[in-house]
Order: sequence, then C-alpha cells, then structure tokens
Amino acid sequence: MFRRTFWFTAGAAAGVWATTKVNRKLKQLTPESLAAQAADKAIETGHKLKDFALDVREGMVRREAELGGALGLEAPVDQDLPVQRHWAVEAPEPAAHPNTYRTLPYKSNNRNEDH
Repeated sequence: MFRRTFWFTAGAAAGVWATTKVNRKLKQLTPESLAAQAADKAIETGHKLKDFALDVREGMVRREAELGGALGLEAPVDQDLPVQRHWAVEAPEPAAHPNTYRTLPYKSNNRNEDH
C-alpha cells in the first residue's frame, strides 16, 4: 500500500513538472514573445555595433595623432602660405534644368555604380 502511494505521488509530480515545462515553452513560442525576443536581440546588437564604432573611432583618432606627430603635421602652419583645397567633385555649371545633379569629373565604365 505504501509503495503504491509513493509511485502515485511520483507520477503526479512528474506530470505536473512536465506540464509546467511544456506550458512555459509554448508561451515562449507565441508570436508576441518571439517578437519581443527579436526586438531585444536587435537592441542588444545595436548597442554592440555602436560600442564597436566608438572603439574604432577612438583608435582612428589615436592613430591619426600618432601619424601626425611622426610626420610633423601638428607643427604650426605658416600664415603666409595659401590654404590648399581639394575638390572631390567639380563645381556644377549653372543648370538649365532645376532637377540636375552634379557628376563626377570622369566617365566610368563600372557597371556596379549606382545610377
């Protein structure tokens, strides 16, 4: 009699435990829960990318300072020298049409460019 009571109680406890585990897993797999998990992961990834970008920028500034010191670029600039400006894109001519865009100063045969 005592043995039957023990096994009945053990079976009931195992059933309750299994039912609880299954219900928790089903709640985790609802669309709302999956969306919340995805949003949390996206926010976490965004923070990691931001930290990485800040670390890269900090290293870049540090390296530029090292190179500037090694090349003497931090030396005082002579005020008599003219300032050199480099233009990456040619200045546009007065546009005949209001919706025209500036173009690069060369014709490229690269088909992978945005058009």
